[in-house]
Amino acid sequence: MVCGPAIYRSVALVALVVAGLAGLAGQARAQEFVYRGSATGGPTMSQYLEQVGPVGQAIPHGALKIDGISVNCGTRPTVLNPNFDSWGGAFPGFLILNTKKIAGLSTQVKLYIYSHECGHQFIGASETKADLFAIRRGVKWGWLDAAGMEQICSFISQLKGDSVHPPGTQRCETMRDYYRQQISGAQKASSPDRGVYTLGPSN
Repeated sequence: MVCGPAIYRSVALVALVVAGLAGLAGQARAQEFVYRGSATGGPTMSQYLEQVGPVGQAIPHGALKIDGISVNCGTRPTVLNPNFDSWGGAFPGFLILNTKKIAGLSTQVKLYIYSHECGHQFIGASETKADLFAIRRGVKWGWLDAAGMEQICSFISQLKGDSVHPPGTQRCETMRDYYRQQISGAQKASSPDRGVYTLGPSN
């Protein structure tokens, strides 16, 4: 699922297009998860941390836990930024979580947000593909159940969508259908009289 540099063409998956690093310190008002890539790869994590100032905290890959659950996105680190303009975001090479905005969310919604942003690292700008990446990972890694899927739907359904984001209700139905497919595939894979089934690319 690793994509080449072409996926990092100039894109801002928010209602307002952000032009360059100077706008990252909270000047933009995001209404969605954020993926910002560029042909040159965007800022490094060091450049981003310098821009956001002392509120930013870098967490090395493998060291982050969400409500006690260890998470990772390959070898990519995460920046905790309580002033970030959305729940979560990503630049090529690192993820961003807004610790204030996610604080009141359920564990499975937090894990969905993190995994959605991780998905952008592998599949690029597509919101739908990032959603499906998160659902696939949740089933495969064992943190997503039916109750959690409904929590995610309740969360995402409040979002109206924009030119690059489908409406939240549509995203909910797409993810819910995909969750059912993943569960069905997992059940078939565990049956001794069936063939081998896979849950998609390893991630």
